[in-house]
Amino acid sequence: MKDDIDTAVQRIAPYAHRTPVLTCKAINAMSEANIYFKCENLQKVGAFKFRGACNTVFSLTDEEASQGVGTHSSGNHAAAVALAAKLRGIRAHVVMPETAPEIKKKAVIGYGAEITFCKPTLTSRETMLASVIQKTGAVEIHPFDDPRVIAGQGTAALELIEEIHDLDVILTPIGGGGLICGTAIATIENGNSIAVIGTEPKNADDAYQSLMSGKLIPQTNPNTIADGLRTSLSELTFSIILKHVSEIITVSEKEIIGAMRTVWERMKIIIEPSCAVPVAAVLNQENGLSGKKVGIILTGGNVDLDKLPWL
Repeated sequence: MKDDIDTAVQRIAPYAHRTPVLTCKAINAMSEANIYFKCENLQKVGAFKFRGACNTVFSLTDEEASQGVGTHSSGNHAAAVALAAKLRGIRAHVVMPETAPEIKKKAVIGYGAEITFCKPTLTSRETMLASVIQKTGAVEIHPFDDPRVIAGQGTAALELIEEIHDLDVILTPIGGGGLICGTAIATIENGNSIAVIGTEPKNADDAYQSLMSGKLIPQTNPNTIADGLRTSLSELTFSIILKHVSEIITVSEKEIIGAMRTVWERMKIIIEPSCAVPVAAVLNQENGLSGKKVGIILTGGNVDLDKLPWL
């Protein structure tokens, strides 16, 4: 899979941003760590998801792409697939839950995709997408359960470790697991001794429970402000996590909101709640990250400004 990430770097280079790495003295002081923020909130579509979607869409043959692509997503992956399809000049069909944030619905429409809304359950999303694909012949671009998507997401970590040397640890949030899997492969299979640690809301901690038990435990009734992290792992992503991820840290809703606000106030950049989860983990000094050189992938910055969590 390491070679797949190297290929993805070349494939997405004409389309994706090489995002900046920022530091913040104030947050370093709060966490007692040296933190390097890989700013995927400044990526196209405002999220790291563009990397995986772009790599997958542009890996399709002309015949495969001729009927367009389809996906289901609560937001960032939907926008990523929509933009990647637009750049390739093909149609995109997106199934979104009715409860998806308005800013993410508007983004998908703005990139020219056709949206079909569904009830906010995984079963509803999958059933509706299967119907759309049957009608259109579109190729499914899964949000995370696809080696091409995972390889694309891994390019963010590869850029980070090329720019910042001697990191002790990289933190990412975990939803379906595509980002942390790509991060782990890009990091560990390149021969680095960097620990890869996942972070999750306590109210949506299926990956934590799965890692602790050694068996895949599906997500049930996630109740978290981090809307991008309500998804269950797949067999593929769980197998990679078992092999490469050393630890998963869980954080409270209060900690997520506090971390999000801290980044807004101290760094003057916008991050969304899912993105704040690893920041919350490092700000809690009981998590053993004090004194470490820490990379954090800031995953996205798509926020409904009318519904800020601290209002």
